Amino acid sequence: MDKELHNRGALVNPANRFEKISFARDEEISDEDYPSPKTEFYKDTSKSIISYNDSPDLGFETSLNPYRGCEHGCVYCYARPTHEYFGLSSGQDFESIIFVKTEAPALLRKELAHPKWKPQTVVVSGVTDCYQPFERKFQITRQCMEVFLDFRNPAAIITKNRLVTRDIDLFKAMAEYHGISVMVSMTSLDPHVARKMEPRASTPANRLKAIEELSRAGVPVIVNVAPIVPGLTDHEIPAILKAAALAGARGAGYTVVRLPYAVKEIFDRWLSEYFPDRKDKVLNRIRELRDGALYDSGWGTRMKGSGLFADHIRSMFHMGCKRAQFPEGRIHLSAASFRNIQDKQIKLFD
Repeated sequence: MDKELHNRGALVNPANRFEKISFARDEEISDEDYPSPKTEFYKDTSKSIISYNDSPDLGFETSLNPYRGCEHGCVYCYARPTHEYFGLSSGQDFESIIFVKTEAPALLRKELAHPKWKPQTVVVSGVTDCYQPFERKFQITRQCMEVFLDFRNPAAIITKNRLVTRDIDLFKAMAEYHGISVMVSMTSLDPHVARKMEPRASTPANRLKAIEELSRAGVPVIVNVAPIVPGLTDHEIPAILKAAALAGARGAGYTVVRLPYAVKEIFDRWLSEYFPDRKDKVLNRIRELRDGALYDSGWGTRMKGSGLFADHIRSMFHMGCKRAQFPEGRIHLSAASFRNIQDKQIKLFD
């Protein structure tokens, strides 16, 4: 296996389900001789930046994603099939061809200033990670957080990258009016498992350090044990919860792995490469959770699964939370301090 491909989550580039023509790798070419994908960036020309949904099991109505595609390369990522809408693959294309929404901060400012905007919490990173590695260079997410701070509109971040701590200065100001929370995703405490599963994301140790730094700064942090991979990482639930609580997390959530469309093929190939001895166990456990299938899109079950094993995971999680002694009470964000900067500027000139 090519060394560079080991730094990618997907070991294959599955055919696009919308395209009639697909390109197959020449099997006579060895892994060592096959060209490795390099990350490419393209400007995204979206005309709006806030997305709306009415999904009953998401828990939020609005979200913002500064990037399409994600260089973290998490093999299980349910967002991979979104790249197929661009004629690309859910596999290596998703993690090596990234669309950057360079106009996101200006679009966000425009949408928050619109008279029809209803002040509410916006989830930042509902699809792909807003703090993936190249955010260090582009700083699109930081600029968006500056806009949220200007308008005092609450935002909830989801990430698995320690880079989030770069913006603690903004978060501290937002925390003063209950305008920020950060959810740090943790799949495993084992650095070897994490590196294979999420090759370009922060290590488990660095994610715990991120929780600690944010908490110490007064920024509310939640740990998301996600996704739980039955037969591979489910046994780590109590340990992850305990470690996150000790680092300063104020609460926890969880989801079970989801494998829509081509993600099934990508995940299957990944298991064959890295965990062949556990492959059958993992896939059979997933089928137990998904009523015999590898994926179930039904409301209420797609996030947590169903059946006896789903109940077992749920019980393990709640018992782990109890033993971790998370502080009582949920983190509540408030839009009460919202201010329309544009209106204030207009009044000043009037």
